[in-house]
Amino acid sequence: MGKKRRYEAVIFDLDGTLLDTLADLTASVNAAMDKFGLPGHTIEEVREFVGNGIRRLIRLCVPNGEDHPEFEQILACFREHYEEHCMDATEPYPGVLSLLDWLKKEDVGTAIVSNKADSAVQRLKSVYFRELVDVAIGEKKNRRRKPAPDCALQALSELGVERGHAVYVGDSDVDLQTARNAGIDYILVSWGFRGREFLLEAGAEPGRIVSNVRELKQMLL
Repeated sequence: MGKKRRYEAVIFDLDGTLLDTLADLTASVNAAMDKFGLPGHTIEEVREFVGNGIRRLIRLCVPNGEDHPEFEQILACFREHYEEHCMDATEPYPGVLSLLDWLKKEDVGTAIVSNKADSAVQRLKSVYFRELVDVAIGEKKNRRRKPAPDCALQALSELGVERGHAVYVGDSDVDLQTARNAGIDYILVSWGFRGREFLLEAGAEPGRIVSNVRELKQMLL
């Protein structure tokens, strides 16, 4: 008999969990701000704004948000710039590729579920993870984004795994709520866009937060 695994599938958030995308997101934000004569933002400000999709990110960056008369043009400018520059400084967090390789060898299904635009998710997946990730799902029109459970449940359907045999791994309160809404176990990483204290304040259990890939692998065993 083969050994029994704790999980048959792992769903990962992308930004702040698998990939450090913050520098490229900040560069694209500031390229759009500069084009429309608006004040730029620091990397720490952008860190606080990400996690709920691109539209919300730009809404928080633009004075008066969606009430700004050029909001849609600014959003389009950001999308265009990021599409071209989303891999300038982005890289996987230490240990991520080896973890995904281990999961593949253990025959554990893997998926990415992100609030990033689906086109960018597919491109980043194909460049950084290739065959190491089985399913990748990003934001699309008429698709409810996280923390709605839709994309996580779609990922499980595509992987052919029931929610009771899966775990969701992310770095934010949005990821925590997504897992809870989907009825899936969760693990939160503190190396991403939110720290351990923030995650605890958001309601995460202390024993479900990990600080490095080694700890994450142990929890997946």
